[in-house]
Parts: sequence; C-alpha cells; structure tokens
Amino acid sequence: MDSEKTISVLNSLIQINNDRIEGYKTASDETNEADLKALFSEFQATSVAINSELRNEVSRHGGTPTEDTRITGKFFRVWMDVKAALTGNDRKVILESCEYGEDVAKKTYEETLENEIENLSYEQQTMLKDQHSKLVADHNKVRSMVAALA
Repeated sequence: MDSEKTISVLNSLIQINNDRIEGYKTASDETNEADLKALFSEFQATSVAINSELRNEVSRHGGTPTEDTRITGKFFRVWMDVKAALTGNDRKVILESCEYGEDVAKKTYEETLENEIENLSYEQQTMLKDQHSKLVADHNKVRSMVAALA
C-alpha cells in the first residue's frame, strides 16, 4: 500500500466533508427556520467529526490534512441552489437541494470504497464504511423530510 496514495484518497474525503461543513454553515446562516437550522447544524457536526478521524489518519501516515474544499462543479451548484431556495424560502426546494448534495457526498464515499480499496487498510475501510453510514443516515433524514412535503 502506497502511503502517498492513501493520503490523497483520505484528503479527497476531507474535501467533501469540508464542502458539507461550509455548505451547511451557509445554509444555516441563510434560513430563519429553527428546525432547518438544527438540521444543518447536525449535518455540519457529522462532517466535523468525520473530518477529525480523517485528519488523524492522514497525519498518522505522515501527510498534511487538506484545508481545501472542492466547491467546484456539481457541489458548487448544489449550494447555490440551496442559497437561492433559502432566499425564496421554498422549503421543498431547499431540502431537495440538500438531498442532492448528500447524494454527491454519499456517491464519493461509495466510489472511494469501490475504486480505492487497494490504497486503504482494513481499518481505514472500516472507518470509511462507518462514515458512509453516517452520511447515508443524514441523506435519509433529508429524503424523509422531502417525502413529507410531497
């Protein structure tokens, strides 16, 4: 297993979680609805905890944890959609945009666990599967809230 590749894989997941942290911070700042603020705060806390684990693992391998975000392409559009929806105060659009963002994060983990397995130790794979489960739980909360508005 190549430590540089492992560090790179873990740093890419840190970036996704940095995106979630920044995105949900923005969303929380933009909404006036208490339940959405609480939800966004909870999702932000999920990624803060996940990032702590990822950063420790990168450091353990002699790497420097990234501070960057990937707010480009799809993820950037998601947060712009959330911000626009918040401005219009359309709860369903806000939650649908959040669900799409959660889809992106979830898919990134799934692709990592599928395509980067040779660059991850068994312990790292277990950690990432646990983190993926937490992201899926957040995704499912948003999905159920969207379904309740249908």
